[in-house]
Amino acid sequence: MAKQCFYCGKRGQFGSNISHAHNVTKRRWQPNLQRVKAVIEGETKKVYSCTDCIRSGRVTKKAS
Repeated sequence: MAKQCFYCGKRGQFGSNISHAHNVTKRRWQPNLQRVKAVIEGETKKVYSCTDCIRSGRVTKKAS
């Protein structure tokens, strides 16, 4: 399974590195995903979440 945000579905993007001599190689941009313990439907689960969702409050973290 490819890593993606559990809440917003954000995943990596593809593109190309292009040098000054116009040599083209493939590359990826990865989102900043963190593995967090979140409360989902009353249960605590470990899910991948992007930092945007964590900061905006979409993730309900497990109280320690």
